[in-house]
Amino acid sequence: MHLHILGICGTFMGGLAALAREAGHKVTGCDANVYPPMSTQLEALGIELITGFGAEQLALKPDVFVIGNVVTRGERFPLMEAILDAGMPYVSGPQWLAENVLQGRHVLAVAGTHGKTTTTSMLAWILEHAGQKPGFLVGGVPQNFGVSARLGEGKAFVIEADEYDTAFFDKRSKFVHYRPRTAILNNLEHDHADIFPDLAAIETQFHHLVRTVPANGRLVVNAREEALQRVIARGCWSELQRFGAKKEEAGMLRARGEPQAFDVLRGSLKVARVEWGLIGEHNQLNALAAIAAAEHVGVSPEQAAAALGEFQNVRRRMELRGEARGIKVYDDFAHHPTAIRTTINGLRRRIATAERILAIFEPRSNTMKLGTMKAQLPWALEEADLAFCNQQGLSWDAKEALAPMGALAVVGADVDALVAAVVKAAKPGDHLLCMSNGGFGGIHDKLLQSLAAQA
Repeated sequence: MHLHILGICGTFMGGLAALAREAGHKVTGCDANVYPPMSTQLEALGIELITGFGAEQLALKPDVFVIGNVVTRGERFPLMEAILDAGMPYVSGPQWLAENVLQGRHVLAVAGTHGKTTTTSMLAWILEHAGQKPGFLVGGVPQNFGVSARLGEGKAFVIEADEYDTAFFDKRSKFVHYRPRTAILNNLEHDHADIFPDLAAIETQFHHLVRTVPANGRLVVNAREEALQRVIARGCWSELQRFGAKKEEAGMLRARGEPQAFDVLRGSLKVARVEWGLIGEHNQLNALAAIAAAEHVGVSPEQAAAALGEFQNVRRRMELRGEARGIKVYDDFAHHPTAIRTTINGLRRRIATAERILAIFEPRSNTMKLGTMKAQLPWALEEADLAFCNQQGLSWDAKEALAPMGALAVVGADVDALVAAVVKAAKPGDHLLCMSNGGFGGIHDKLLQSLAAQA
């Protein structure tokens, strides 16, 4: 079968392309914006990429066009209009995946506003370490595997379960297609403001996911999240394993100790100990979720903890990109205010008290571009010593939003202006934390080059 994928460089669609190629299908695709890590992964697989969505691609005559949710109706996507006019077969990415890859597998789905990619990677690695040879699709590149997706040889398939909409012709969340037997509900906040008007609308979609889990399935639910408790209160027909409470509760999985070294407790009983290289309480909670999900497919908490001791985080999750003049430059995917705050907090807890964090970010997600959460940015950035924001592409005034931070916040008109401001302010021993869900204009290399040039 020949698949032509529209929007192939998105993390989900790129992973789907890799799975289809591994299954023996011919795969081609097109996209408008191409950047690593997905572009390099696709090139390594020998998948032909076409820039743009021109109608001439209809001449490829694939067996089916697989449509990513970046595609809309109208003049921006002439290929989609040509597909519709010609009556050519097309399908959404999640539906193709469900029908051609997930059917007959034990699907373990990881849902939540934050931490999906990291937790999915943890869970896949735990199962791999236990010898289960799982398939997986992750919205990033787990360093333990080096690829974002594979079919696997075992029964289990681990998937990052995104609540974003499926396609322009299917406005349900992607995850309703996956029919998981094990589902993690990691956390839940208002996000994707371009799709969901409020938190209640997202809670409804999460309950749609809950409804698809069978009675002999397992729901792994963060006990700290009020929104998730409301979701479960609407109806739950599966085994429920809660995690993350700060106080002892019967049957609950919780952590005791610092995020980088902690005991895993069930009630008052210690069942495992995790010692690893990750930082931040959010990753401690991610670990508890992964341990609880892995247990459902026969991996003991003790086995899971041993695997986590060898876990290497996903690329672009507090990834050290380099050092110049004694100044470290990191890359992180954080883009929601809560994720920005927890990422900064995690770094703060790891470094020396006297060392500074310079938080450099671009509000690039659709939610942040709309300005829906701009008032939360000073709160998100309060543990940083200095904050630098990219104004480019925003319809709202970043200086106004960051005014409560006074001189601690700097706004640049574009990436080059931001680089100049950061390099001027940076001192040896500083940590430059760059946060974006996109390529950020290559800011990491630009910072390292400018810093090196100064030296």
